[in-house]
Amino acid sequence: MQVVPTELPEVLVIEPKLFGDQRGFFIETYHLSRYVESGVVRPFVQDNLSRSSYGVLRGLHLQNPLVQGKLVTVFRGNVLDVAVDVRIGSPTFGRHVAIELSEENRKQLWVPRGFAHGYVVLSETADFFYKCDNTYSPKDEVSVRWNDPALGISWGISNPSLSAKDAVAPLLADVKNLPLYGQV
Repeated sequence: MQVVPTELPEVLVIEPKLFGDQRGFFIETYHLSRYVESGVVRPFVQDNLSRSSYGVLRGLHLQNPLVQGKLVTVFRGNVLDVAVDVRIGSPTFGRHVAIELSEENRKQLWVPRGFAHGYVVLSETADFFYKCDNTYSPKDEVSVRWNDPALGISWGISNPSLSAKDAVAPLLADVKNLPLYGQV
């Protein structure tokens, strides 16, 4: 596998090796020792799968104080995946990385603890899979508005389909419960 650093040092693009022939393909989506060597060191405790249709935007989400790191991949379809550093005191606070994940490129994105995460579906449908290093905790959930002008995220879609919660999420500057840099 190949690990490609991004503009945000803790966020990693992982390109697993694909073995294929006329019968199909094989890909190793996770191997503990290889991922630990690459900087993804926490054990995973929960796996999630989401299916969404074109134009669905999920995010930007995080948890605090029960923070989560996520290893994300797309099994079917195509998404634009975004990670935003929201750790108070971080030198990259408010900056983001946007990566296209698809069934063709088989890339994964490591979204570390303390980063808000979201994605928008660019294909007819997408199956989005993520491994979490902490369990889901509704009481610790935090949302940031997907189109916050201060973040400057170009989602590639102007009128996404949002959940009721995401439609009224606050701007980053108005979020009170953010993690602290160096403590997640």
